[in-house]
Formats: sequence, structure tokens, C-alpha cells
Amino acid sequence: MDNFSKLPEGCVSLILSMTAPRDACRLSAISSLFNAAADSDSLWESFLPSDYRQILSRSVSPVVFSTKKQLFFSLCESPPLLDGGKLSFALDRESGKKCYTLPAREVAIAGKEDPRYWKWISLPEPRFLLPKSRFSEAAHLLSGWCLDIWGRINTTMLSVNTSYAAYLIFKIADTWRTEFKFPLKASVTFVKEGEDEYEDDKSSTVFLTFQPFRRRGERENGRLPQMRRDGWMEIELGEFYNDEGDDGEVEMRLKELREWKAGLIVVGIEVRPKVCGSIERKSHHARCGDVAWRGPPYGEPWRDRRCGAAVACTSMTF
Repeated sequence: MDNFSKLPEGCVSLILSMTAPRDACRLSAISSLFNAAADSDSLWESFLPSDYRQILSRSVSPVVFSTKKQLFFSLCESPPLLDGGKLSFALDRESGKKCYTLPAREVAIAGKEDPRYWKWISLPEPRFLLPKSRFSEAAHLLSGWCLDIWGRINTTMLSVNTSYAAYLIFKIADTWRTEFKFPLKASVTFVKEGEDEYEDDKSSTVFLTFQPFRRRGERENGRLPQMRRDGWMEIELGEFYNDEGDDGEVEMRLKELREWKAGLIVVGIEVRPKVCGSIERKSHHARCGDVAWRGPPYGEPWRDRRCGAAVACTSMTF
């Protein structure tokens, strides 16, 4: 430690900048020198995206901050709305990677402008016991057979060399009418230019309830939803690896056409770094055709090559 105490603060800040935000906060407890370096603007500037000024210029409301560290955590905890509310931007607290959320208005939903099938509700909505959201409204499915929800995001907007996952943010209302216990198909794929067709064989099975219905003799495996810290629920639609941000658009989709359904409330689709996918990095992010790689089967462990430890691969929670 005596050797470290002789280093200038700027040098310690440079060393810390080669770690992650969480590591920098932990290392600040080592000494007063590390504490000062861990609070420096130069360090937290390195954790911010290189284009953060351009992103903040698109914010609906001014983002007020006095230090770069304050700005970093503000973007983690209070994501600003961009482009007139068409997009929400945030930073992942663990890594500083970019996260985006598409609101329901900017997500394609089959029949969402037809009042027979969908209704727009303001948030929060006491009648359905809906929590607050960064967005002011959500789409409420009144009734129908066709459920087809999809959104797209350009990989140039995301952090490079990063594993991402897409999540539908939702709630189920009117559970006395339907509980969404049937399986649905979800997919995350890279979109070829001029290609718009949905391919069912590129999808995986998901459920929107914690206790899915299974007919006698059936064994339907699939991902289950997670409860979010903000009170909403989320279901992982799939994951993909963003290499250099030059793969064009990624499409995230949820589809079910055979069961009658009602009561689904959609807030939007969130794209954020996948924690378990960051361990093995690109070597294990092989693609099958144009399908974004989905990783090992749900619940199977990843193995970290650095220490040999097994890490459970389950849906990320906040």
C-alpha cells in the first residue's frame, strides 16, 4: 500500500478506469487516495459512453448534475426520455453499458389502434393497481385472438462487444378472465434488409405467468417471467451479441395466435446488457443463420474460464 500512496491521484484514476463502476466504488474504501480518485470526474467520464453529450442533447428534460459520478448514477436510476418521449435511455449500473426502452407507442402491436381490441391507459392506473412507469401510458389488450408485438432497435445505438437481452415489460389485469397460462413464442433476430417475414422456427417458448397451464401428458418447457424492482413484470424475449454495432437492426418479438386472450398491459420493450452472457464473451456467441444466439438452455450454468466457477444462467433481475 505504501507504493500506491506515492502515486499521483491521476494515475490511480487511470488504473480505476480500467475496472468497472462497481469495482471503482469498492476500491474507494482502500484509502483516502483511492477514495479521492474514485470520485474524480476523469474516472467517471471514462465510464460514460463516448457520445453521452449527444444523447443528453436529445433529452426531453434537462439532465442536471454537478459531477460526472452524479451523472452516471442519475442515468442508472432516473433514465431520461429522448426524442420527444419515443425512447428511454439508461446506463447499466454494473458495467456502464447502454440500455434503451421502447415505449408501447413506438412498439408495433397488431391492432393496437383498433378500440375493439386495445385501449390506451394512463399510468399509474389505480383501477388495475399499476405502478408508476417512466412512460405516461400503456397498451391494454381488451380481447382478441391475435397477439403479435414487435419492436426494432439499430445496433449502432448500443454498446459494442456486449451481450444484450430484450425484455417485454408488462402486467396482467383482469385475471378472472384470462391468466395467460398458455405458451407464447418469443424471438430476437437480426433483420436482413428488405426482409420482414416472421419465422416460427427461430423462436423460443415463454410464459407470462409463474404457473403455466399444462395439459395432461404435456411437458412444455419455456422461460418464466420475473418481477421487476419497479413493480412491473418482464419476460426475456431472447438475447444477442452486439459485435461492432454494424449488424443493422435487431427485431424483438412476442407472438401467439391460437388462444383467446385479454388483460395484457404492455409498457414497452427494454434492451439491456445480459449479465451471464458477459462472462464468456464473443467466443461463445455463435449465430445460427441470422438468429441471435440465445445461450445455454434456461437454468444451465455458465463456466467462467478465469476461475472455473459455475454461474447460473437465469433471467436478470434488477
